[in-house]
Amino acid sequence: MHPKGKIIAAIRFALSGSSWARNVTGRNPSFIITPTRYSTICLNEVEGEALECLDNSNASIESFRESNSQNEGDQAQVNRISSVEVLRRWGCSEDEISKLLSRRPVLQRADAAQLDFKLSILDRLGITSSDLVKIVNCRPRFLSSRINRFFDERIDFLTTFFGSKEELRKAIIRNPSLMTYDLCEKIKPVIELYKGFGLSRGDLIQMLISRPTLIPRTNFNSEKIEYIHKTGVSSESKMFKYVVSLIGVSRMETIQEKVANLEKFGFSEEEVWHMIGKSPLILTLSVEKVQRNMTFIVASMKLPAHSILRHPFLLYCNLESHLRPRVLLSKRIEEMGLQPQIKRQEIFRVLRMREKRFLRVFVNCHPEEVAADLMESFKGYKAMKRLAEESKKSMRKGFPF
Repeated sequence: MHPKGKIIAAIRFALSGSSWARNVTGRNPSFIITPTRYSTICLNEVEGEALECLDNSNASIESFRESNSQNEGDQAQVNRISSVEVLRRWGCSEDEISKLLSRRPVLQRADAAQLDFKLSILDRLGITSSDLVKIVNCRPRFLSSRINRFFDERIDFLTTFFGSKEELRKAIIRNPSLMTYDLCEKIKPVIELYKGFGLSRGDLIQMLISRPTLIPRTNFNSEKIEYIHKTGVSSESKMFKYVVSLIGVSRMETIQEKVANLEKFGFSEEEVWHMIGKSPLILTLSVEKVQRNMTFIVASMKLPAHSILRHPFLLYCNLESHLRPRVLLSKRIEEMGLQPQIKRQEIFRVLRMREKRFLRVFVNCHPEEVAADLMESFKGYKAMKRLAEESKKSMRKGFPF
């Protein structure tokens, strides 16, 4: 084909729907570009108009590309702004938005439509902007989760279980993952499992709120059930729900390690489980804390190890800010010959006092100069650092129980 014929064919194919083609056929309806009439077309006219049209098209394409590139940048900026605007429109203050973005910076680039949809879901549950800050602080990825999955079925079940949407709201603030756990595979089986132990709905609600990891961590076997029996706590006791839930969420290795740690101080296994039955929260204490408190009780306070069987609160007290300062201050008062003194048989009552009352009874009752001296000593005892605290290596084992 002649080179000019190729040009005309390309022009006809590319511009058959263009304004140029419409103008040509408009002036002469019978003038239609077909392969048999290539020879009848004025090539100079066609080439001139075609090249002008192509130049205009190229300019339009370049302009479109530049405009499209600018629009993409503008759209990305709009998306970032719109996500913040969605939060603001939903009711979040500037301070709350700042906290949300600080905890979860990716929210600034979140899809505005999806974010608005998820916030409307939370609005149906009565979640406020301050509640949202608590939720994101607890679970930063919460708004990135698929909380709308099986939403109606989940909410209907949880609302019925908790008794009202207000109670459900409190539970979600405490454990936002209730909105993401699998309803049929996780939530329902765990609830039925604890009901099988005899826990009432009220007890379960209390445990779900106080132990947010109850649903994903619960695991029972024959050994754990035997441990529950060893505590000697009946299903009617108020302590039973704590015993069952804490053993249920604890690892077997952790339970055995903590029981063995107490046995080192002269307790039998039966005594340890009896003490856990009286005070189940002992299972939440680390091995190191129990060792340090027991060493101080036996070595510095000169009390028998078995005294914690009747007074387990001694294991919960903070050694640096509670136990040691009061014990050392009692010795200081005794050395100065002041009255009243902390007698040995009163030590447990004194250690259970609130600090304000303790200072009023044993420090502020003295003349101003003496009280100031005692207060300075007391603050010094509280400021004492742990031995080798700076060289201590922090070892994280995951779930603490």
